[in-house]
Amino acid sequence: MEKEKVIQDILNWSETFVEVPHPLLGGWPPCPFARQARLNQTIEILIGQDPYLDLRNRARWGMGKYEVIVYAYDATEWTPTRFQSAVESANKEYLLHRDLIALEDHPQSVEDINGVIMNQGQYALVLVQSLGKLNTATQQLASKGFYHGWPNGYLDDLFKHRVDPR
Repeated sequence: MEKEKVIQDILNWSETFVEVPHPLLGGWPPCPFARQARLNQTIEILIGQDPYLDLRNRARWGMGKYEVIVYAYDATEWTPTRFQSAVESANKEYLLHRDLIALEDHPQSVEDINGVIMNQGQYALVLVQSLGKLNTATQQLASKGFYHGWPNGYLDDLFKHRVDPR
């Protein structure tokens, strides 16, 4: 994977999908904070080698000046089960203890919310964020109705390891 292409692909996905209001999501963009983070250049995109080891190291290094750190992996090298297991183990063993959380996105684990496919679709991704800041943002969005109409099963999984605002 060529780093500049991966960065461009992910930023393009953010600009053309993640930041764009969608009628099936109540007129909200998939992530209402993504545009500002991109414009403020507080997103770092890295080519990952092994999600478990990358996240173990991230727990030691912290977030630095970034709001979101995205690790991209070749999706053909990681089955969804193996990928999810590595991220879950890193969360439990390293990240959550440091007020960090990793959220995974694998193209073969389709995330469908009301007919909107949320996956980036090309790479297996891990998005690392501050758990405390994410919980605060989640509460703000929930109070404005952001999650209204989202399937409960999806939300149960989304809020695992997080404060559930429902």
